[in-house]
Amino acid sequence: MAKKVKKKELGMGIRALLSNMDEEVEKDQEKVVKELSQQVAMIPVAEVEVNPFQPRNDFDEEALEELADSINVHGLIQPITVRRMSPSEYQLISGERRLRASKMAGLEEIPAYIRIANDQQMLEMALVENIQREQLNAIEIAITYQRLKEECALTDKTLAGRVGKKRSTITNHLRLLTLPPDIQEAVKNQELSMGHARALAGVDDYALRKHFFDQTRSKKLSVRALEKMIQAYKAPKSKSGKETLPDDYKNVQQNFRSFFGSKRVQLKLKSDGKGQIVIPFGSVEELNQLIDRIEEE
Repeated sequence: MAKKVKKKELGMGIRALLSNMDEEVEKDQEKVVKELSQQVAMIPVAEVEVNPFQPRNDFDEEALEELADSINVHGLIQPITVRRMSPSEYQLISGERRLRASKMAGLEEIPAYIRIANDQQMLEMALVENIQREQLNAIEIAITYQRLKEECALTDKTLAGRVGKKRSTITNHLRLLTLPPDIQEAVKNQELSMGHARALAGVDDYALRKHFFDQTRSKKLSVRALEKMIQAYKAPKSKSGKETLPDDYKNVQQNFRSFFGSKRVQLKLKSDGKGQIVIPFGSVEELNQLIDRIEEE
């Protein structure tokens, strides 16, 4: 069952604000924009229509299914952004992939940032102000940077100037959004620091990254210890000249050896996650035995 966003996460006055939106906008549009920029609302999926001018039409179905499975386990961490057209109608601004995956996951409601008409300049100012809030965690800051880029059409360089940060700082935060939901949740819950997350974001291979993540949590590794561990695995050989493998990969290698009945089978892993399965044989007879083993399955 998909994870629900808790009511306390939505902001105390968000529902009242949405129910009286038109009246509140007439009174003080800037105040409304500022409030909405900080709050996440749960809105019915059925009330969100895709922008007809959305340039992207092709979506990887397998990737969508993987995201849907993740949403079923962890919920949707990064809300979509919509523009309110009427009390029961919203138009998507960004997050169509997240919207599609949420529908596949069977969600009836979806977390969303809500915008109103003609709010571009005020929204940018409100989001920049939000970033200055000390209580934001690294993922919340990354999401805000992403919103500024997508919704206000800012480049990394322009964004860095707006928020008074180095361009590398912007890039490092945005990379956190490429991490899987369980790691992002750990950062949000302060189980991992920004430094830990940055180190994990530099590991492309899924199994390796999960191995490092699990080790960090179970052994309470410092950022330096995690970085040293990652660096050690990126080095192809140890001092003895023998290749080293993470425990998960050693188990895979052992399974191959058991299957083929040979201790000479090797799983070779490169730092980029690519590798080889090496199955040596000493004679035609041994080769035929290996072939027989495969055909038996």
